[in-house]
Amino acid sequence: MTQFRKVLSIQAGQPTSDGAGVSLTRVFGGPGVEQFDPFLMLDEFGSDKPDEYIAGFPPHPHRGFETVTYMLEGRMRHEDHMGNVGLLQGGGVQWMTAARGIIHSEMPEQEEGVMRGFQLWLNLPGKTKLSDASYQDIQPENIPRLTTDAGVEVVVIAGQFDDGSVQQAGAVQRPDTEPQYFDFHMPAGSSISPRLPEGHRALLYVYEGTLEVAGQPQAVSASRLVRLSNEGELQLTSTAGARVLLIAGKPLGEPIVQYGPFVMNTREEIEQALRDFRDDRLTA
Repeated sequence: MTQFRKVLSIQAGQPTSDGAGVSLTRVFGGPGVEQFDPFLMLDEFGSDKPDEYIAGFPPHPHRGFETVTYMLEGRMRHEDHMGNVGLLQGGGVQWMTAARGIIHSEMPEQEEGVMRGFQLWLNLPGKTKLSDASYQDIQPENIPRLTTDAGVEVVVIAGQFDDGSVQQAGAVQRPDTEPQYFDFHMPAGSSISPRLPEGHRALLYVYEGTLEVAGQPQAVSASRLVRLSNEGELQLTSTAGARVLLIAGKPLGEPIVQYGPFVMNTREEIEQALRDFRDDRLTA
């Protein structure tokens, strides 16, 4: 008998704001984040009202983790203390490894229209939290896309997509956490059975439509996050059509201590990050 990954929880995100007043939905993050290890936070932003996004994210610091911004619609400009400048546009990804420290800004490059996408925070192991920062600006044409025999369009952002019939490496490969990050566009009546490494933490976020997860009696509606067990197979079906993020990674199993934009393993390391930022040594 097939053993499917169990649905451990289904939750809705919470409306909030960040940066200089950008409206967004915090899908998960904050207290209890250990249950999502190695992931720390997922934000969804989406609005056609400029006053909800136009102020953007002025210069701010990070240390100890990676940020992954996946843009569906709109244009956002990245600039950082290392001199990197990148234009994030619909279908593109910004993968930033803050590590020891980075100071960057993310500002809208539009004054009207829709701004829509996601930002994921991915933890770093303690051994690399103080390594050199880096930045990748990945344009839409450099992100692999494929269509399965069932008609599901798959955007392979990170890791290795494998459904038993086709394999495709993503645009980004990372050690330690081994993230898998896929965007499924599922037409009505379609199914997909992505293979994931045993032991990987797996999350599904339905951002449009409804999704049926094998072993779960009720369909999952839009704007819901599904947390799955770490073992078993995964079979997804959408009777009416859906767009779904699948995010999986290898848990680090390390202590998580967070203070705003700093994520370390101990309180002492957080206090050091605060001193370094105060003394202008965060990025030294």
